[in-house]
Amino acid sequence: MATDDAPSEIPKLSVSHEGEHHNDFGGDIQITRSTYLFALCAALNSVNLGYDIGTSTSAGKLVQQDLALTMSQREIFVGSLNLWAMFGALGSNFVTDRYGRRRSFVVASILFIIGSIIQTTTGSYGLLMFGRVFVGLGVGFGLALDPIYIAEITPAKHRGELVTWSEISLNIGLVLGFSMKLITSNWRLMFLAGVIIPLLMIFLALKVMPESPRWLVANNQEESAKSILQRIYPENFDVDAVVNDIKDALQREQAAEQAVGWGVVLHPTPAFKRMLVVGVGLPIAQQIVGVEAIQYYLVDIIEDAGFDSSVKESLVLILIGIFKAFFVVIGGKLFDRRGRKPLLLVSLSGVALSLLIIALAYVINSKASKGFVIFAIIAYMTFFSIGIGPGAWLLASEVFATCIRAKAMSLATIGNRAAAFFMSSTFLSLANAMGWGAFFLFLMAICLMVIAFTYFFVPETKGRSLEDMTVYFAELTGDKSVLEAEAKIHKAVEMVGREEEPRSNTSSSEVL
Repeated sequence: MATDDAPSEIPKLSVSHEGEHHNDFGGDIQITRSTYLFALCAALNSVNLGYDIGTSTSAGKLVQQDLALTMSQREIFVGSLNLWAMFGALGSNFVTDRYGRRRSFVVASILFIIGSIIQTTTGSYGLLMFGRVFVGLGVGFGLALDPIYIAEITPAKHRGELVTWSEISLNIGLVLGFSMKLITSNWRLMFLAGVIIPLLMIFLALKVMPESPRWLVANNQEESAKSILQRIYPENFDVDAVVNDIKDALQREQAAEQAVGWGVVLHPTPAFKRMLVVGVGLPIAQQIVGVEAIQYYLVDIIEDAGFDSSVKESLVLILIGIFKAFFVVIGGKLFDRRGRKPLLLVSLSGVALSLLIIALAYVINSKASKGFVIFAIIAYMTFFSIGIGPGAWLLASEVFATCIRAKAMSLATIGNRAAAFFMSSTFLSLANAMGWGAFFLFLMAICLMVIAFTYFFVPETKGRSLEDMTVYFAELTGDKSVLEAEAKIHKAVEMVGREEEPRSNTSSSEVL
């Protein structure tokens, strides 16, 4: 027989469901103009990383020639961005949790501006690398921040579409960076133009974007949170229920978290461990299939395929960037309609097939086959962009519990940038040592392992509220600590209801 102290019946799988809060079961929610505006402003920050990749691709050989760099120095220059981005991501959780999401956008933009100015004015390799430190810190800071902010100001029903705007913006930045080679052959001007978007971002963060309502609730500013939620959700939507769900989720997560600070991350319960495996594993997987390294050295691949004209190279780069951006838009729509997991598996299968075609083209090694490499590269980027590209950050932004979201996103970004650093810093050396055909077969083998990881470990999260994720993962893993905390919350709500009922009856009697 249960005592009063024992938790009530542990919630079953049906407790978690699609919807904006616990009493909503996935009804039709329209996106407000304010939500579109806030998501667009946040996504704009990702243009910075895309622009840096694009300009580094376009200007890489120009910098190498102008400063007389070796191939190894060029690899270090390209890859070092991701090294410093890891440190930026590591520090981002402290600032975003302590000072809020909005101020963090300002910090990321200032770091990017400082780095771009130093890179523009450099006369030596050492100073060039010093500027790279600040650019990398800004990129890492922003990369961890964008998906968190958009996920926290977006209704669950449309989160898949709007969070992928970050990846769309990254690809717009990529196209802009690729296009700079058509505008100027001066690599210093290419880097200097990179300060425009961060300056705009500072203005938007200070004058247009509100603070995340979930951060406000976590910091005891409920009325401000409700005011913002009323702009995010349609008129007459029950934002009080959303606020209560956020408070319940925080209470549930704190009850399950048997340590403070990083304790729940370093010593997680089964539910939190599964969150970390999925949310950190997918951003790492996104990079180990080789996408960023391939983008950085597209000029070398295009030249090897027989395109020796600078204009033709730029046009091919722009075409690839446009294909990527277009299919990210398509992917964003499909994530909310078809689900996350099916699209990830289709995307990764297409990426693996494209890598196989590229490898075979290099093995055949004829003029026609090398021309076919460009087609296969476009197919690779298309399949990447429709699934694993935006999907990795979409899943990372939504699977983590509120109490670990900023810390876990820092880890996800560190893992993503570490994988990107290794791939981009060793790409040319490995390809030359192994041979291009064998190297792309190696990437295909990695992609097949990522497919297996996705199939066995990644759950479907379409349509679920951020506050629902903790219970959902507890149900998936049988995590009793979280489920018991949920049961206690349910019991407390029932007791409050029973206490308020007599008061209501008394008030009614007095009126009569």
